[in-house]
Amino acid sequence: MTNGSFDKAASVSGALARAVFFFGFWLVLSGVKPVDLVVGALAAVAATWVSLQLLPVAQSRLNFVALGKLVLRFPGQSLVAGIDVARRALDPRMPLQPGIVVYRPRLPPGPLRNGFCMMTGLQPGTLPCGADENGDLLIHCLDTSQPVLEQLAAEEALLAQALGAPHGHN
Repeated sequence: MTNGSFDKAASVSGALARAVFFFGFWLVLSGVKPVDLVVGALAAVAATWVSLQLLPVAQSRLNFVALGKLVLRFPGQSLVAGIDVARRALDPRMPLQPGIVVYRPRLPPGPLRNGFCMMTGLQPGTLPCGADENGDLLIHCLDTSQPVLEQLAAEEALLAQALGAPHGHN
């Protein structure tokens, strides 16, 4: 088998694996009624197409242990951050120091960095709001006295490890 045909076979098998995952996820959510199967198959095809546009198979080398850590870590961190944000917003004695911090991402520009921004935006208390002229991310946060940059670096490193992405200095 030539290297080109190996790459094509890897791409096809990767796309099929994603489609099976998305269809299985659909079944978990909706059940196995005949109408649901048809809609689920269409949704799986659409989700697979979108996922391949955002993260082509050739770029991904998933590290399932790191991905598991990321998936298990995210809800807990989100809950703790949400409680902290609510406490700060509702308790007049809790000082808020809102502002913008500048974060230099190590992920290359493109889908992986966009995924990192999306993940960061889902965490309460931080919201990516653009980039400066150097390509560094501008992150709005509720309390600039917190170790926001260190937390962002840890999240980015874990995401890069989970996706098998290049993670070097820009």
